[in-house]
Amino acid sequence: MKKNLLLILLLFVSILSFSQELHDIKGVVMNDANDKILENVNIVNLNQVKGTTTNDKGEFALKAAVNDTLYFSYLGFKSLRVRVTNDWLRFGDIKVKMTELGIALEEVVVKPVQLTGYVEIDAKLIPVYDNYRYRISGLSTGYEGGSNQPGAVSKVLSSIFNPADFLYNVFGKRPQQMRKMRKMKEDDEIRNLLQSKFDRETLMAVLQLERVDIDEILNKCNYSKDFIRTANDLQILDAISGCYEEYKILNRDK
Repeated sequence: MKKNLLLILLLFVSILSFSQELHDIKGVVMNDANDKILENVNIVNLNQVKGTTTNDKGEFALKAAVNDTLYFSYLGFKSLRVRVTNDWLRFGDIKVKMTELGIALEEVVVKPVQLTGYVEIDAKLIPVYDNYRYRISGLSTGYEGGSNQPGAVSKVLSSIFNPADFLYNVFGKRPQQMRKMRKMKEDDEIRNLLQSKFDRETLMAVLQLERVDIDEILNKCNYSKDFIRTANDLQILDAISGCYEEYKILNRDK
């Protein structure tokens, strides 16, 4: 009886270790409508926080363990999550098909500034953007201010001396997400991916946050609405990470 229990235990441990082992996952990404290959599709392992892109043949290779989730994103196509299974490892390459989306581009109206040629008049016509940043001695980065961020100085001071830090409320019970964020900053493939994206989808998928959560974090970090609206995903990642590290230092003894 004891021998049987020992064998079952060893079998269970071996299965568990196999499922956690990283394997080379390969496949090809195609358009579901016509089976054409898709080049430069962004792929992120949400568990291991590693990324890659498809080559000119639609092929990709990525390290993953059984039950890891791969996140596929491509401009004009619906993002897709695919779980790595034992069958994938057993049968090798698989075909991942993505569904195309209809994208309606909003009309952009460009209003040129009509200059008169007189410096005194033209200086008043040219718009001035005052979304500048405040810097505090001891902090490596500053805080944005300007018309879209009223009371920026008071908000900076209140955030520094506030022991009930919003970021700790968000991430305090999810240290794993902060580790994932650090991994994202270290992976060149993911950084290149985030630098070209503005939809926050990859950030939301990896950090398991909603868009409103990301906006609220940046608001609490005193970033302006202009920055939140126009920054690419890499800038957003660096902003959240930098703000969290600053708060961690400032609240170390609290």
